[in-house]
Amino acid sequence: MIIFSIILILFSNAVTSRRDKSILYSRVAIIALLYSSILVLGTLYLTNLDTGIGLFGGLFHATSTTHVFHLVIFLISAVILQVTGFYPRRIWIAEYSSISNLFLYNFKFNEKQIINKMGEQFKIIEYPLILLFIISGAIFLVSTSDLVSIFISIELQSYGLYLLSTLYRNSEQATSGGLTYFLLGGLSSCFILLGTSLLYANSGTTNLDGIYVITSISDLENSNASVLYWYKSYYINFALLIFSVGFLFKVSAAPFHFWSPDVYDAIPTIVTTFVAIVAKISIFILLLELVHYTSNSLFNFQFSWTTSLLVSSLLSLIVGTVVGLTQFRIKRLFAYSTISHVGFILLALSINSVESIQAFIFYLIQYSVSNLNAFIILITIGFSYYWYVNNNKEFKELADKNNSPVQLINQLKGYFYLNPVLSLSLAITIFSFVGIHR
Repeated sequence: MIIFSIILILFSNAVTSRRDKSILYSRVAIIALLYSSILVLGTLYLTNLDTGIGLFGGLFHATSTTHVFHLVIFLISAVILQVTGFYPRRIWIAEYSSISNLFLYNFKFNEKQIINKMGEQFKIIEYPLILLFIISGAIFLVSTSDLVSIFISIELQSYGLYLLSTLYRNSEQATSGGLTYFLLGGLSSCFILLGTSLLYANSGTTNLDGIYVITSISDLENSNASVLYWYKSYYINFALLIFSVGFLFKVSAAPFHFWSPDVYDAIPTIVTTFVAIVAKISIFILLLELVHYTSNSLFNFQFSWTTSLLVSSLLSLIVGTVVGLTQFRIKRLFAYSTISHVGFILLALSINSVESIQAFIFYLIQYSVSNLNAFIILITIGFSYYWYVNNNKEFKELADKNNSPVQLINQLKGYFYLNPVLSLSLAITIFSFVGIHR
């Protein structure tokens, strides 16, 4: 369904000359994602078995876990597309605002007081197409079962994210942020490819099932030296360590986090919403499978590659918390908050017990929903603030304010008096970030 939608929108983009059609394309993409969600729900019963189903000669596999996260990715992406699928320039007029009048009258446009009636985000017809490419890469990565398909899936997802970051071609900041993301993303892909080649050289197979079998046999090497006299378990551990470094780059875990705040702050807020959420879900689910099948027990004092996840987790918690205290730009603050959350997610992964995996899945879904809520509220405040930002002397010098009207934390000062509901929603979301229970 996703591939059919990509082909459909690709042909539609090629034959249209009207840039404002992007709103219609966003709606088509939302319908495709919702229909894909229904298809996933309809096939959940096929994967109730613990073993799951192998696809395409073992390149991909379908299990209940992969299907659930396909559903999560589809629904979150549909909500993100909703931001550009409808005009935000309708005005609620008091005399027509009763429930009965709401269905009897059309909303009216106040032409004199609306600035930026057709924002740039509604003129980019490629936006929903690139989003569908990234989503297809993400769902392939969640279901992958081979080293070759891992690399193809992560590159399909990453190339879409690089293009998405530089989509606002008139924005100098977005272009520099996208270029930073591309260069460091290319470096992380090198680590993934190096880890892949080492795994293939040491095991002779690209299939993950074969690597899991070799790992389980090599764990016996300590107890019975005659089982594999030529094989040492640290071969696989060393290859997986390099392999994991590439993915830690992708999810912006410390100490590979340095690109994240700059990129989040430079690219437009609508794009940041997608980059901050969907790109991480698929990688964490892949790491969950790798950790589950290849890690040794924590009580075995032999080196395991999951130790690197534990070290990265502790560094992410420290960096995300301490450096986040000094931020005055709101998207940089969100970036460091994300680094801190990634630390908690990696901590659950590196422990690898039944309880920690349950906590990992819950935390990942909760983090995605809270982040989505925070960014959409920020975009909504930006729409309502546009006139104020453009006419206030204090914010005249803000670069790229057409694409990201709210950039500084002090721009939110006193917003409760303008819109109490949005302000309380943002406060509740930030309380969710820090784990405060009502």
